[in-house]
Amino acid sequence: MSAARRCCPPRALAGLFVWRLRNTGVPQIPCRFVHIYHVANNRLITFQYFNFLKRMYVTQCNKDLKQRAKPKSDSTVSPFHELQQLDQEKQVVHKISPVSPVCQSGSETSSRNELREMKSAAETEDSVIQVGAESKEDRQWKEMKLRLDDLPGILARLSKIKLTALVVSTTSAGFAMAPVPFELTCFLLASLGTGLASCAANSINQFFEVPFDSNMNRTKNRPLVRGQISPLLAVCFAASCGIPGIALLTLGVNPLTGALGAFNIFLYTCCYTPLKRMSIANTWVGAVVGAIPPMMGWTAATGSLDAGALLLGGILYSWQFPHFNALSWGLREDYSRGGYCMMSVTHPGLCRRVALRHCLALIGLSVVAPVLDITTWTFPIISLPINLYISYLGFRFYRDADRSSSRKLFFCSLWHLPMLLLVMFTCKKSILKKEDKGDLPGGSHETAMEIRLP
Repeated sequence: MSAARRCCPPRALAGLFVWRLRNTGVPQIPCRFVHIYHVANNRLITFQYFNFLKRMYVTQCNKDLKQRAKPKSDSTVSPFHELQQLDQEKQVVHKISPVSPVCQSGSETSSRNELREMKSAAETEDSVIQVGAESKEDRQWKEMKLRLDDLPGILARLSKIKLTALVVSTTSAGFAMAPVPFELTCFLLASLGTGLASCAANSINQFFEVPFDSNMNRTKNRPLVRGQISPLLAVCFAASCGIPGIALLTLGVNPLTGALGAFNIFLYTCCYTPLKRMSIANTWVGAVVGAIPPMMGWTAATGSLDAGALLLGGILYSWQFPHFNALSWGLREDYSRGGYCMMSVTHPGLCRRVALRHCLALIGLSVVAPVLDITTWTFPIISLPINLYISYLGFRFYRDADRSSSRKLFFCSLWHLPMLLLVMFTCKKSILKKEDKGDLPGGSHETAMEIRLP
């Protein structure tokens, strides 16, 4: 027994520690510490384990020495309550008794810094709450209310105002190329009637294609897709543009021009629009639709559909293939997602070949113009560089078949057409030369004589 007691000196030290605590007059008798010691009586006590026993005694018996965790503030507290707390803290700060100047300046700067930090924190929480509320509102369905201030812009997008401007400009070019004296009233009536007919055709086209346009990134922001106007309002707008437009062309210009306008609306809305989801022949039908407006300008000036009108229509017909095929090449995924049957999606090789073929056709059509006695022979010579350039870009598009070459061909087509028509107008044969040859249409000989006289 004596040998066993000699082998356990830590137990003797623990007994001395308990006896020391009793003699110092500690008010709290450490019986629990002794209990903890007896629990580990069968273990070999080391110095580290003895310190662990002391920490357990402090945390279990002496509750005043425990670490009290500060409760976290609720993150869902409204900003109004936080502002009230800030006001209360400001009032408490103002009631602080004055101290020495050095301490006062230090305390004021620290209190100001704390207030600034609290204000910035409140502002950031307010912004977070506002952003979260806005995001929730954006995700919810809400009624689109039509305001009168937004109506002109919505109707302009419904009628595809840029495309309508291109149609009117080609009609004006056909009117200007006619071999008759210029008449301002007839020109304005023809331009206005053609513009109204184009607005009607574009509006009906968007009315039919709402479920398909919603699947395409290019057309998903159109007014009917977004619900900015009702389908009934779109149809009423189309009728209010189409009926007066055809009436102006028929009664104000001539019946032939009015018939061409009505036929073009029918061809665009009832043939081209449904063919876009059925066959790649829609591209050729759409090219015919784009070729009719310059013919309408020619018939508005002359009252007849002759070789000059067909030549202008042929130039517009061939120009649309490199223009549209290059555009559709970069939108193949979009057209495929919308369910449209385009050459660039189903027949990519044919798409590139057709574009190159009609680029070269523009050179031949430019040579035909002086043969038909519409322009002088300077027109094919001056227009040869721009026709060769667009043919070169068409060949690059045919060879490379990438987005870069298609984009270059598309942007070239945007300036090629107005440049070609401008050169054609400057090389137009004068009325006086045709009058000397007796080639003027009937009814315009006396007018030409009046223009030549002083």
